[in-house]
Amino acid sequence: MSFKSLGLSHPLLKAVAKKGYTEPSKIQLKAIPTILEGRDVLASAQTGTGKTAGFTLPLLQHLSQGQQLRRRPIRALVLTPTRELAAQVQENINTYSEFLSLRSTVIFGGVNAKPQISQLRRGVDILVATPGRLLDLHSQKALSLAKIEVFVLDEADRMLDMGFARDINKILDLIPKKRQNLLFSATFSKEIKKLANKFLKHPVTIEATPENTTAEKVIQKAYHVAKIDKTALLVQLIKEGDWNQVLIFTRTKSGASRLSKKLTKRGILSAEIHGDKSQNARVKALDSFKKGSIRALVATDVAARGLDIPLLPHVINFELPNVPEDYVHRIGRTGRAGAGGEAVSLVSHDEKDYLKGIERLLKQSIPLELIEGFDPGEPVEVEKKPVRKPFKKKPRPKSNYTKGSTSKSNTSKGNSSKDNAGKGENKGNKVNRGKFGAKRRDSDNKKD
Repeated sequence: MSFKSLGLSHPLLKAVAKKGYTEPSKIQLKAIPTILEGRDVLASAQTGTGKTAGFTLPLLQHLSQGQQLRRRPIRALVLTPTRELAAQVQENINTYSEFLSLRSTVIFGGVNAKPQISQLRRGVDILVATPGRLLDLHSQKALSLAKIEVFVLDEADRMLDMGFARDINKILDLIPKKRQNLLFSATFSKEIKKLANKFLKHPVTIEATPENTTAEKVIQKAYHVAKIDKTALLVQLIKEGDWNQVLIFTRTKSGASRLSKKLTKRGILSAEIHGDKSQNARVKALDSFKKGSIRALVATDVAARGLDIPLLPHVINFELPNVPEDYVHRIGRTGRAGAGGEAVSLVSHDEKDYLKGIERLLKQSIPLELIEGFDPGEPVEVEKKPVRKPFKKKPRPKSNYTKGSTSKSNTSKGNSSKDNAGKGENKGNKVNRGKFGAKRRDSDNKKD
């Protein structure tokens, strides 16, 4: 089946052909006709399945056929969890709208907002945004969402993972109730279904692939290795395999920075992308990786969401994710658009439970292999220290003295007399302490 059979207009077909696509993917076959009908959609699709074009093409057709308003209010909003994904979606929109008179822009945090505000003031039909920057600019009255006709929530599962539920609800209150809604997610968890029930109206459910599945052409391997030997094994795999483009995942930002430096020192040019990096630094690192200027790109899960690297051959899990669904997203960076790829995981003793969780999710076994010279050794049992009970201060005994009691007044009088004596002693003469603490007056120290 061709794109023409899906009911797309000539300008869009021309743009698709220029991109080099001839046949629609499974998600595109199911989503495009349904969205063109104006129906709400709840779609499950893994990364690399063509889902972005699945909602971008019918969205562009809908807006191009509508009435063009002179001031160009924002008529379509695409909400994404990360800057990288927002930039990727915007790139797709620009590509497919080449032969249409529609304008679009992207806004996200981490960069100067002034150029974004300037672009919005010139008027745009489609806005791609991350939640934080969108709400920020709306509070500044730099944009209006009053004319939204189509709302797209992309990577909804990651949105919830990153804690954007409250922001999503705020944005839903800002856009018109009468609109078309499209929700795309890699998984259909209880939370996703609960979110969908809030704003989707009689949605058509679309599943291009079974939930939590990986691309068929991705070869998955797992090597059992001691944590201390992971870097050495990684270097060996890259050098002996002559891998020239490798995406490596770590769990933490600091871990990504450390690993990138170690690889560069060992002759493998690399860069890292994570939340602490500026947007310009992240874009520069990604461009260098795509162009082949560096061999390895080390990333965290959040930063890597939305990375679109054509024909990426290798993905390495330097550390397994503690959330099994993240494994699916990670290895989805390779094997995109029907291409092949290889996903390698380096598994230490303390990560075996993570691997079991991934196997349960995928409903398939990933056998652990050993590489000569990298003995994982025996698991080290951590001695459990006894838990100390928190120290509790003993309450002070209550005083037997009552207000106005004789003993108390006598004591206070005695104290006051001592104080007065001290004061008198200090009058006119400074009191110094001798070697053994005895008091002596300055007058006694004066020589005759």
